[in-house]
Amino acid sequence: MSAPHNAFKRALAAGTPQIGLWAALADAYVTEVLATTGFDWLLIDNEHAPNDVRSTLAQLQAVAAYPTHPVVRPVRSDPAIVKQLLDIGVQTLLLPMIDTVEQAAEAVAATRYPPHGIRGVGSALARASRWNRVPGYLQNAADELCVLVQVETVSAMSNLAEIARVDGIDGVFFGPADLSASMGYLGRPGEAAVREAICAGIRAVRAAGKAAGVLAADRPIAEDYLAAGATFVAVGSDTGLLSRAAAELAASYKAALV
Repeated sequence: MSAPHNAFKRALAAGTPQIGLWAALADAYVTEVLATTGFDWLLIDNEHAPNDVRSTLAQLQAVAAYPTHPVVRPVRSDPAIVKQLLDIGVQTLLLPMIDTVEQAAEAVAATRYPPHGIRGVGSALARASRWNRVPGYLQNAADELCVLVQVETVSAMSNLAEIARVDGIDGVFFGPADLSASMGYLGRPGEAAVREAICAGIRAVRAAGKAAGVLAADRPIAEDYLAAGATFVAVGSDTGLLSRAAAELAASYKAALV
């Protein structure tokens, strides 16, 4: 028995663009539906969606049969939380609110066993090691882990080049909502200055040899980021798709009755 191969990590390393969708409805049945639709990756959100370890586990199990890769964002970059998520089988983490080189290095350390990090050793209880049925799991686990850090403040942008060069970081993700707020444009992630900062950031991350990612539900903006070199781009959310489609359907019938 072997640990699952992280094709998403390999695609990022090769520079192959990966198109994703935010999964925020926190339901395994919904996330499995999304896994059949052709996206390269799905973001299972624990930061702004009502997920916990068990609901995240259920979604990992639901999508395991499909080629779509699950990426998980914890509520914060905390070694104890990271440990739990890795043990249930998460292979790609998106760690929020990384502002400094030190925080980036600590994020990587949380994903590595000693002596290379501080991840607690509990593989006998872990789905990730298939309950110790994966030979050499403790020695080789990091090979299939993908660590993505989220840069979303002006302070973080000033440290971007150094953050991107931290060993063990596979990619840097730009959070337009928080970044726009930090820049003084609360609620305006599509502001020209924000877009320009993100495009410059994408180029800087790629120059450091790492993957660059971003969330952009507006197609022209997403295409601008891809043109700038973004490697993994989330182009919408399940909540947005459902809300918009339902509203349009209701309005189409109500308009006909007037």
